[in-house]
Formats: sequence, structure tokens, C-alpha cells
Amino acid sequence: MAKPTHVLVVEDEAALNELLKYNLEKEGYRVSVAVDGDEALVLAEETPPDLIVLDWMLPKASGVEVCRRLRARQETRNTPIVMLTARGEESDRIRGLDTGADDYITKPFSMVELLARLRAVMRRIRPGLAEDKLVAGDIVMDRVSHRVKRGARDVHLGPTEFRILEHLMQHPSRVFSREQLLDAVWGSDVYVEARTVDVHIGRLRKALMVGDEIDPIRTVRSAGYALDFETVSA
Repeated sequence: MAKPTHVLVVEDEAALNELLKYNLEKEGYRVSVAVDGDEALVLAEETPPDLIVLDWMLPKASGVEVCRRLRARQETRNTPIVMLTARGEESDRIRGLDTGADDYITKPFSMVELLARLRAVMRRIRPGLAEDKLVAGDIVMDRVSHRVKRGARDVHLGPTEFRILEHLMQHPSRVFSREQLLDAVWGSDVYVEARTVDVHIGRLRKALMVGDEIDPIRTVRSAGYALDFETVSA
């Protein structure tokens, strides 16, 4: 079994620190926490992480300075870094990226968006950190070749259905509302009618079910949808 991805969270705001730690651990990450820039540099040296979530405004060494110093070290030169900040000006965003950050997310942000951005950074910058295959019962998704199989047969999906299935397979039995799926699959900056999710879920179901195959997608009335592993025959 592959060891979990190690994330170093560097955030001095206690409530946000706890929220990040809780949600990342729930997603299966191993999480270390630092509350200032100096502590972050020490922890990163002692146990180099696979990914760093770094706040811009920190006590002692700033996030920009921490990023610069991490990039100067051999052990963390290529470690993916996502910066968090309340600054939204383009010049600040460019400065963060020029310092060596791989991505940049402005507060306030949704946890769903942050988790999606972290997965995207890992796939883009360090493909080895992201699982190439997802498995749910007899459904197997190859994220590199963009192929899906159910048992021995190929499942042909459109790009949107593929992304919905990928998101559901990453979160065993978890129920997602239409709004959460819209944020995760289409992005928070794109306006799409919530009912559009129902259409694509219908297409996904049709592709996944042939003959007497069990429907793996559970509809929870007034709540949303889940890929229920217990109903997927192994």
C-alpha cells in the first residue's frame, strides 16, 4: 500500500490551520503543521514534505521568504508549493509565482476548490504523487490514458462524465450536493445551472450500467449523489 502524501500546512490563523488539517486528513493526506515561517523551514528540513500549503502573511519569516528559501534548498527545490493569501492584486500574485510557488489561491476560498487545486498541482508538477488508477469495486479508472473499465468491458465517457466519476471515486461513499459537484468539476468561476449536474449524472449512469449491472451511483433525496462502494459488486 502506497504511503500517504505528506502535506506541510504553514498557517498562523488557528481556526484555518485546524480546518485545513481536518479536511486534508479526511482526504487521506498525512499533515504536519507550522504556525510561522521559521518553524516551517525547520520542519521542511527535518522531514521534507511532498506538498506545501503556505500562507503569504506569517510571523517571523514571511511566506514569500519561506518560499524563496525552500527553493534554494536541494531537498525542497522541486516540492510543489501552493500559496494562500488575502492579497488579490495581480502584482502580488505574480510576485508569489515568481518566487517559486506553483499555484496561488486567494482567501476566502472553498475547501473543495483548494483540494481540487492541490490535486491538480500534484498531477501537473509531480505526477508520481497522484495515483494513476482509481478503483471502486469493479470500476477501474486509468487517469493517464483517460480510460474506464467496469469488469472486462470498456466504459465510454464524455470529458464531463469522466471528471464527475473521478471526483466521486476519490471520495468513497461521500455525498456531494449539486453545488459541490459544480465547484469541483466545472470550477467556481463558471456559471452552470445546478440541474445540469442531473443530466450528466444520468449519462454517467447509462454508461456504467449495461444489462443487469448494479447502479453504483446513489441518489440521496435533497442532498445529492454518491458513488456507493457497497453497492458495487467486487
